Parts: sequence; C-alpha cells; structure tokens
Amino acid sequence: MFKTYYQLTKPGIIYGNAITAIAGFFLASRGNINFLLLSQTLIGISFVIASSCVLNNIFDRNIDKKMQRTKNRALAKGSVSVQNAFVYAIILGAIGFSTLIIFTNSLAMLVALTGFILYVLVYTPIKHRSVYATLIGSISGAVPPVVGYTAVANNLDLGVLILFLILVFWQMPHFYSIAIFRIKEYSQANIPVLTVKSGIKTTRIHILFYIIGFIITASLLTVFGYTGYFYLLIVTLMGFIWLGLYIKGFKENNEKVWARKMFRFSLWVLLATSIMMSLDVV
Repeated sequence: MFKTYYQLTKPGIIYGNAITAIAGFFLASRGNINFLLLSQTLIGISFVIASSCVLNNIFDRNIDKKMQRTKNRALAKGSVSVQNAFVYAIILGAIGFSTLIIFTNSLAMLVALTGFILYVLVYTPIKHRSVYATLIGSISGAVPPVVGYTAVANNLDLGVLILFLILVFWQMPHFYSIAIFRIKEYSQANIPVLTVKSGIKTTRIHILFYIIGFIITASLLTVFGYTGYFYLLIVTLMGFIWLGLYIKGFKENNEKVWARKMFRFSLWVLLATSIMMSLDVV
C-alpha cells in the first residue's frame, strides 16, 4: 500500500524538480550555502509538488485509462479511492506549504502556491481542451528553481527571471519530444497536444525555436554576472549538441526514435545546466 501511495505522487517529477530547486538555491547562495535551509526548502517544495501530482492523478483518472503508459496508475485501476487520494493530497499540501512559510519565507511560499495553482487549476483541466496547455505546464514546471532562489534571496530580481525563462525554454522541447513519440496515445485519449492538432512537422519547428531560446537565455546568467565562464562553456556546448541532434533528425527515418533521443538528451541538458549553475557562481 505504501508503494501505491508513493507512486501517486509521481516521484520522478519530484526528483527532477528537486534538482532544479537545488540549482536555484545554490545560484542565489553565491557559495554561502545554508544546508539546513536547503533541506527545509526541498522538503517544502517536494511535498507541494507531491500534492499537485496526486490531484493531477485524480482529475486525469479517466484519461489515464486510455493511455498505455498510465493505465496502471492506482486511480485509473481503482485500487485507491478518489476520496482517499484527495485527503492524501490535502495532507501533503499542508505539510509542504507549512514548511515553506515557517522555515523559508512568505515569498517562496507564494511562488510555490502560484506554481501549484497553475498546475492543478489551469494546466490540468485545459490540457484536455487546448494546445496551449503545454506552455502553461512549462510555466508551472519552471517554479521549483524560483522557489529555491527566493528561499535564499527573498526577492524577485533579474536572476529569477532568467532562471525562470531557462526552465520554460528547456521544458517545451522536452515536452514536445514526448508528444512526438507518444502521438498515438495522445490521439487515442483526445488530448490536443501540438503533434495531434498541427502535426509533427510543425512541432519540430517549435522545438527548434525553443532550443535556440534555451541557449540564449542560459547564456544570460553569465552576461549579467550570475555565473562564470565555465558555466557558459558547458551549458552552451550542451545546447549546441542538443541543436545538432535536432538537425541530425532530418536524416532519421523513424521520427519516434529521433524524438526519444531528443527527450533523453534533454534530461542531460537539464542536469548539466543545474550542476553548472550550482558550481560556477560568481
């Protein structure tokens, strides 16, 4: 039973966002790391994300039944009741928001609340109706590093804006790659992602512009003095390798195979960016 409830929180999403939250925290700390505050921030944001994911599972339970990768989720199978899942989500959210407001600051908590609302009340319902849901999802997904940053800085500055944009520009190619190799499942579930509504060719064009946007925005951390040149070298290199993989895709006969490669490499791009952001601060 523990494993069932654990999986309801979508732990992969929690761990991925924890990495970006750490990067935002380290970026704002400028080498002066308060590890107790870091642990408190991670606990808070992780519980908030867990709560939002459980609520997402509740709202998506009927859609999940139609998709191969989600049909075995607890709510889709009926192994956990909607009532129990809802109570579980409330408890997780209460722990998360309480931790942030008590141990970090009100700004970090409000930023987390904004991401929570966007994901649960905006992204989740409109993803069944609008192609723009992916962009809303990327905005909410860019919140964790901002929470990490504001937990330290307790203000919104240019660094926060750049950090936010980096994550938005990264997530769009990441999501669109998934939408390409899972196009059949999204179509069967009647989810209007860009690949279903406008086709793979249009989606590929969007991926190109977002990768270019990622490279430009990622470099701005160095331009404005938040990170050093080693960060710039590594992150720019990863960005151009990502772009090269995109271009190489025109010679790939199987678009789904190419999209999986793009998806996997996007994870390495995020990891490298987060690590360098944490280590090469000015």
